[in-house]
Amino acid sequence: MTAVPDHLLSADEPHPVLDYNPSGRSPFFIACDHYGRLSPRDLGDLGVREADWQRHIAWDIGIAGVATRLADALDAHLVAQRYSRLVIDCNRPPHAASSIPVISEATHVLGNEALSAPARALRQRAIFAPYHARLAEALDHRQAAKQRTFLLALHSFTPVYHGIARPWHIGTLYQHDTRLPHRLLAALCKEPGLVVGDNEPYAVHEDTDYTIPVHGGRRGLVHTGIEIRQDLIADEAGQSAWAARLAGVLKEIEPAL
Repeated sequence: MTAVPDHLLSADEPHPVLDYNPSGRSPFFIACDHYGRLSPRDLGDLGVREADWQRHIAWDIGIAGVATRLADALDAHLVAQRYSRLVIDCNRPPHAASSIPVISEATHVLGNEALSAPARALRQRAIFAPYHARLAEALDHRQAAKQRTFLLALHSFTPVYHGIARPWHIGTLYQHDTRLPHRLLAALCKEPGLVVGDNEPYAVHEDTDYTIPVHGGRRGLVHTGIEIRQDLIADEAGQSAWAARLAGVLKEIEPAL
């Protein structure tokens, strides 16, 4: 059996966590699980074609630009994850099969086949753990400082999934807590021509999600997931427009939270 190394990332490789505007004063706090699509040098391309690394299977297309622009517009703290969901998905429970996918949207990820328990644990220690530790640390600090916190988990989604078109431009996601998602939903629905999903295209559940259940639900924070259709934010113009739209709506509903 091949020995598993005791580290995954070399000192000269990017740290998993992007800590953006940590001194932000906004009550809104942004988490971005699928911000980047890096792969550790030792893992290479995981047997996946370069063209597939450009697809949604590797990251949430466009959400990085929206997240940083929204953080700037709100003066919010953003904590984001730089490595690809193909290496390890930071919005999946570590025990879930989709945490390190062998098949992603019908694409075979050869480098994830038959991973040993130590190899899986290495990815969790190197990438998953530091990201969620930083989220927890930042939220603990805000709580100790008695700083109001409304958690936003930002994602993007594909216009078509398994041959089925998705009509929504944006969706609010939640499980038990509807305080923020329902207000956000109502505000967005006022905008002409906007198709808004109520727990669409996904709903949150602790079996398939991690960030909202752990950092939002368990802490009792006001929180929501936000999904934006990726074709709307594929370029800088779209990213800027959606960040401005969200900033305006969130500022509008903030006093009611």
